Amino acid sequence: MYNICSKDEHMDSEQSTKHLEETIKLLNHIQENPEATQRELVGKLDVSLGKVNFLVNALVEKGFIKIERFKNSRNKMGYLYLLTPKGMSERVEMTKKFLDKKTEEYEAIKLLCK
Repeated sequence: MYNICSKDEHMDSEQSTKHLEETIKLLNHIQENPEATQRELVGKLDVSLGKVNFLVNALVEKGFIKIERFKNSRNKMGYLYLLTPKGMSERVEMTKKFLDKKTEEYEAIKLLCK
């Protein structure tokens, strides 16, 4: 469901949760700030530019976001990242999955502390 690349199948649970969290943050930020540059996304997500580029391309390939060009105020061409309806519904599903994983982690820790 939330796997944006086939490499996710080989991730351990911690890596998978981190990847899921990064993807959700990216989708949320794109929805709130469609004119954000990839460099701005790096600052917001605290990941490398290469990782942002990889995530954006994977999300475009899956049809979760689309990219449009526009002229910005400095008369330069920029990109507009837009969540598609498919991306919006997938973001909801990813968020549910992430919350379920975090709840499971919490319950496991709670049991260890008893």
